[in-house]
Parts: sequence; C-alpha cells; structure tokens
Amino acid sequence: MKVQLLDLAAQYRKIRKEVLKEVQKVCDSQHYVLGKNVAGLEAEVSRYCGSKYAIGVASGTDAILLALMAAGVKAGDKVITTPFTFFATAGSIARLEAVPVFVDIHPLTYNIDPESLEALLKKDSKGVKAIIPVHLYGQCADMDPINKLARKYRIKVIEDAAQSIGAAYKGKMSGVLADLACFSFYPTKNLGCFGDGGMVTTNDQKLADRVRMLRVHGSRVRYYHDEVGINSRLDEIQAAVLRIKLSHLEEWTIGRINNAARYDRFFEKAGLTSKVGLPFIQEGNRSVYNQYVVRVSKRDALRAHLADAGIGSEIYYPLPLHIQKCFKGLGYRKGDFPVSEKAAREVLALPIYPELKESEQKYVVSSIKEFYSGRA
Repeated sequence: MKVQLLDLAAQYRKIRKEVLKEVQKVCDSQHYVLGKNVAGLEAEVSRYCGSKYAIGVASGTDAILLALMAAGVKAGDKVITTPFTFFATAGSIARLEAVPVFVDIHPLTYNIDPESLEALLKKDSKGVKAIIPVHLYGQCADMDPINKLARKYRIKVIEDAAQSIGAAYKGKMSGVLADLACFSFYPTKNLGCFGDGGMVTTNDQKLADRVRMLRVHGSRVRYYHDEVGINSRLDEIQAAVLRIKLSHLEEWTIGRINNAARYDRFFEKAGLTSKVGLPFIQEGNRSVYNQYVVRVSKRDALRAHLADAGIGSEIYYPLPLHIQKCFKGLGYRKGDFPVSEKAAREVLALPIYPELKESEQKYVVSSIKEFYSGRA
C-alpha cells in the first residue's frame, strides 16, 4: 500500500468542475489583479474568522511582513517569536532589519510558552515592538496570557496563523486573537490555492488601511505614494480558487479532526502510546490538524522505515531557527532553547488529509508498530 503525506489530487477531483468554471470566468474577464474575487474572498474570510477586516496579499510570508510594517516595526526594533517554526516567521522580522528574539516553546503544544515569555520580558523588555505567537500544526497558542503581557508592556501581537485557519481558542477563531493575524494559502495548507497567496485579518481599521496601502507600494491614490511599501497583491485566479475551497473548508476540517481521533484510537489499541507521543490539544482549543505530529524515539530510522513501506512523512522542523546559519549573528547557541531542540529531534508528521482512508491509517499505525516491535 502507498500512503502519500498529502494527496492534493484527491481534493481537486471533487471540486474540479467548480474550480475550472470560476477560473474560466476570470480568464474571460481579463481582470487579474484586485478584482471582485479578491474583494469577495476578503469578505468571506472576514465572516468566517469573525474579523472586521481582511486583506488579500501575495503569500503568507508577505502577510507577516506587511503586518509587521503596519504595526510600525522598524530597523533595530525587537520582535519576540518562537525558534520552532517555519523560517518565514523570523525571516520577515530580519527583512525589516529588526531583531528576532526567541523564546522557548511549551513541551506539549509546541507553541510559545507564556511563562518563558513572561520571564524574558521581566528580564528585558526594552525595544520590544511586537510578539509573534505561531499557531503551530493547526492549534492556537495560549493567547490570553500572551495578550495580557503585551498589554502590560504595550507591545503589538501578531498571530502567525499560517497553519490554523478554522482553529479556535476559547470560542474565538484564529484571526481575531491579536492585533493582526497572518494566513497562508500555500497549496499544502488546509485552505490552499494553486500557488502562493495570503491574508491579513484585523479588527483595527487603521491597521487594515495601512496593510491595504502598503501592499500596493505604499499608495492610496494611484501613482501617489505615502510610504515605501511592497508589491503584494493576491491575484484573481487564486482568489477564485480559494472562494470555492472556502465553501468546503469546514467539511475538510471535520475530516481532519475525525482522522486525528481515529489515529489516537489506533495508536492506543496497538499499545504504542509509550513509544509514540500523540498530539496534545489544550483544553478549550479546536485544532484543525494542518499536521498530525507525533513524538518518537529513533525518529530518522522510523521515517526511513515508513518510506520503505510506501508511507509519506515529514519533519516540521529539523533545525530550530536560533541555530540556523543565517542567524548566527544573533548570538544564540545550541542548548539555549532545549525544549525546541528536543522537539526538532523527535517530531514526525503523518498523513492526515481529509480524504485519507481508514485502511490507510491502519497501515500507517501497523507499520510503526512493526518498527518498534523489532520486526522491521
């Protein structure tokens, strides 16, 4: 049996006619940039998340960059985030010549540990302009204590919600849990387009207006520029695709949640929970399982075994940001964030997409059991 890490073709087959019809309309209109589909998607995402404003941009990375710019982050400012995330989180900070400041993660949720954040701010909050908590793997960070600290120290909070559209924290959706939030529509995301795309959401009109202005070279009136912005516009074809997919998102999310629950049962039934650390979902959270990530010993050998069995897997992420070569100048060293470093050695993402069959999940679990029973 072959089990792919992600099967985008299976999803596409179900919506192919809908998508091609809307793409054809865009092609016939010859209107490709900031048209009715972008405006429509912005309104629909705003309603879905419960935000007052949503602004389509060219990618998830640009969403973070524009949110930082809108929040007033400039060269020399400090921005606190996690070292256990995709590169774009800290890369966007560095692109503005601001300084990424890392804080370790909670050992169970993989998200920023509020206690570590509080200790860092108590020690030195000077120059800190923003905090970027990452809702990793589809679960929201513990936002109440983070926002409380931000208010105390007068710091902006920007959600990196690239993996968490549809996730909820204490009854509120990701996208409305901070001053600004940033979504990615990269094809592998729960809501993915046919290339790159992103969205910034906020309840603050001034911040929304700044993001809209900054995404078109800092211009409110064509050819008149208030600031130096960037060119980051979500195109009409991607927006048309995303509008179709958004109408299916809740169904797909339930599929992921059900698949995650089934994995949990299969691992428990197989007697593997002493070998395989299952995902921990914080009370009051709804995870959308952008990834189903387990913690295992002999991770790399297990991954090789799964590959031999025809099972796809992935490591998110093998090297924490504080020890990446490009951030050497920040002065961090191996051992500075032990929880993140341990996670990077042990995490493994298994197939979790909505179209995954029960028989395929059983095969994944039985292959892992085979490895740990010594029969591999």
